[in-house]
Amino acid sequence: MDWQNLSKEECVKKLETNQNKGLSTSQVKKRLEQYGANELTHKKKNGFFKKFISQFSDFMVIILLIAAAVSFITSLIRHDMDFIDSIIILTIVVVNAFTGVIQESRAEKAIEALKKLSSPQATVLRDGKEMKIDSSGLVPGDIVVLSTGDMVPADLRILESYSLKAEESALTGESVPVEKSPNGIFSSDTPIGDRTNMLFSGSSITAGRGKGVVVATAMKTEVGKIAHMINTEETPQTPLQNHLAKTSKVLGIGALIICGLIFILGLFQHISPLEMFMISISLAVAAIPEGLPVIVTIVLAMGVKRMVTNRAIIRRLPAVETLGGASVICSDKTGTLTQNKMTVVEMADSEHALDLRGTEPEFMLNLAVLCNNCTVSAERVNGDPTEAALVIASKNKKNVLEQQYPRIKEIPFSSDRKRMTTVHRLHTGGYRIITKGAPDVLLNLCTGVHIQNNSHTLTASVKNRIMHRNSDMASRSLRVLGVAYKDVTELPSGEKMIESNLTFCGLIGMIDPPRPEAKEAVRMCKQAGIRPVMITGDHVATATAIGRELGILDENGMALTGAQLDQMEQHQLEKEIYNYCVYARVSPAHKVRIVKAFQARGEVVAMTGDGVNDAPALKAADIGCAMGQSGTDVAKGASDLILTDDNFSTIVSAVREGRGIYENIRKTIHFLISCNIGEIITILVAFIFGMPSPLLAIQLLWVNLVTDSLPALALGVDPIDDDIMQRKPSRQSKSLFGNGMGYNIVVEGCMIGVLSLLAFTIGRVFFDGAGTEPLIGRTMAFAVLSLSQVAHAFNMRSEHSIFHIGVFKNRKLVIAALACIALQVSVILIPPLSAVFKTAHLGILQWAIVIGLALVPIVVVEIEKLLFRMIRALFPPKEKSHKKVNKKEAKQL
Repeated sequence: MDWQNLSKEECVKKLETNQNKGLSTSQVKKRLEQYGANELTHKKKNGFFKKFISQFSDFMVIILLIAAAVSFITSLIRHDMDFIDSIIILTIVVVNAFTGVIQESRAEKAIEALKKLSSPQATVLRDGKEMKIDSSGLVPGDIVVLSTGDMVPADLRILESYSLKAEESALTGESVPVEKSPNGIFSSDTPIGDRTNMLFSGSSITAGRGKGVVVATAMKTEVGKIAHMINTEETPQTPLQNHLAKTSKVLGIGALIICGLIFILGLFQHISPLEMFMISISLAVAAIPEGLPVIVTIVLAMGVKRMVTNRAIIRRLPAVETLGGASVICSDKTGTLTQNKMTVVEMADSEHALDLRGTEPEFMLNLAVLCNNCTVSAERVNGDPTEAALVIASKNKKNVLEQQYPRIKEIPFSSDRKRMTTVHRLHTGGYRIITKGAPDVLLNLCTGVHIQNNSHTLTASVKNRIMHRNSDMASRSLRVLGVAYKDVTELPSGEKMIESNLTFCGLIGMIDPPRPEAKEAVRMCKQAGIRPVMITGDHVATATAIGRELGILDENGMALTGAQLDQMEQHQLEKEIYNYCVYARVSPAHKVRIVKAFQARGEVVAMTGDGVNDAPALKAADIGCAMGQSGTDVAKGASDLILTDDNFSTIVSAVREGRGIYENIRKTIHFLISCNIGEIITILVAFIFGMPSPLLAIQLLWVNLVTDSLPALALGVDPIDDDIMQRKPSRQSKSLFGNGMGYNIVVEGCMIGVLSLLAFTIGRVFFDGAGTEPLIGRTMAFAVLSLSQVAHAFNMRSEHSIFHIGVFKNRKLVIAALACIALQVSVILIPPLSAVFKTAHLGILQWAIVIGLALVPIVVVEIEKLLFRMIRALFPPKEKSHKKVNKKEAKQL
């Protein structure tokens, strides 16, 4: 259907809807059954069987399958029918495949849950009531209400428009916003970009407001026709996952070289090629940390799930990694640092404060309420908090006033203009033009001033008195709006003429108190080495007062205005960026400059935003934080993180969680690689010194399946250290193995290997008979290798003593450790399992030696932690200081 070729009345009639009331509930139900959900068809996910089969495409799994086949064929040739090794290998491969499928499914579910949480919403008319719904619930015939910042949720035929503009680059490639209107009829061969009576799914409203009827949903929309391009997209890997994949590859190549060396050394010792092949392959599988990227995905997904409960929705997994390194948080003031509950408390003209119950305030309030986009229904005011405060102050007279003075035109508010203008028809003939916005901006458009119900010429002295009063009100943390108007007999043609020669009516002061928790959140930021920065469009005096109250601005702190920022070159801003903690009267373009200046100094920047024009700054920031309640769909789409409560303290909590997740990932990596090194050292050193193999192939595979995997996953959900927000943020450029982690991995891995060899030597020399198979020695080495890794997992939990943080605080790790110990003891004590894994029965003395050696890693690492804390106390690290430059040249407020 060529909807652009029909009038709006014809479209409404064909879709059997009502422009003023929308669809009924029963109509919506029927149409949902007929048309389905308003969602694009995505690439079909692999089912369980395909996921299961895909697990066998991994290089190391293929090698294992070859090893099983070789072992099976050799057993057939020898006629010994000993298929234990083949069966064990196949069992381990299948169990690993099932584990991989479970992990992959969990990750998919977590990501799908995130998509649902951050899915766009639409404002619709249904049963005569305006309501917000998930955009997936839209059906043809729905009446959609749109305003600046909304994403267009479906293809719409425009019914009403007020200075409406849409950005359609997703479809047309043209980034310049297009003016939209219900007028005009267009043929079917008219390009999409020229169909100005239509709005298309995926585009965004950049200015004005309007109303449209849904004509197409899901795959029937214009964007749905190119959905196959979306369906071919792959989920990108996070930077950390890419880094780990490369690290795993390097470690894998090293492990394969060592395994090849071990194979050759074994042959020189006249060990059978099959046995050496099995040992080498098993060691390679156990030593290569091929599961690291998968485990990291699971840890990230579980962390994201926890963040949701703390009112922070992560839209992109890499943001979790970046959050932990945030060193600067640039926050809006209104609604984020303050409560966003505006109340009119003061009004004034150029001469004096006004009695709020008098006639002059009533006239000014009436003007402000007419120039206002709030809606009033059942005594409830919906809309922007500042505008809502004006309506409430007028005792909800908006609907009555609009009937008396109907609006015929609107020039919408924007961050750049800092004002909004409406035109109303007077019942006596002519028009009244009303403008409200920043007082300093409005005064430049005025030639007259309204004093005691009379109009006078706006002189320089009067203008100065108004600005002085404005500053006085702002210094008391009031948000100040100016109101101006003019009456004309004929409507001027252009916007510039409409907003000229106005009469300034007065000032309206509103209070928006700081959030009670914001001050503590600011204190936590500073303690954590994070620089809180307040950015606002408000007057500099208001911003300074709030900044000081919250602790963002100290006694010697500096504030910078947008006008002053315009006078600075970018290199100068970068040089002086640490001088300022408060930025006032700034535009969205200034936000981008501030972000880039901090980034040029090596900072990791989080930036909040809610408007369409904030999108560039949100994208430029390392972590873009959109407001969940007041934020536009465009801002949310450009963000990495959505704050569902619009609260500054939520950002701080998210940073804390991000740091915890990053630390847990480092713990997991530390644990796995150090254990892998321990396994390699055990085998390599034994063959270098001509000793029998301390471990068999199936024993190595068992360690890989049990004691490597379970504790690693449990470490991924370790409780966050209490002092994590007392540490300085880690730099993104810093190595994953920094802070001595690489050194510790090697030393601890060698320690585990030496302890396992020591157990093997003790068992072989003191308990196995001379010239016999070293069954006891091998069993003791097997037990020490496995149990020492379990003990070592507790070392990973913190740089503090495990007795200080609590041994049993991570219940999942305790359960994983107990499970590992039970399984390990079972393969030694239970005869059928003992026969499979070729282990010997150990006596009390032998178990005592095993337990003693297995606990050595805890003792050694505890001593190491103690020494490290003593050294750090004697030689504390130097604090990074941000020297303030050119302070004398800056204006101190």
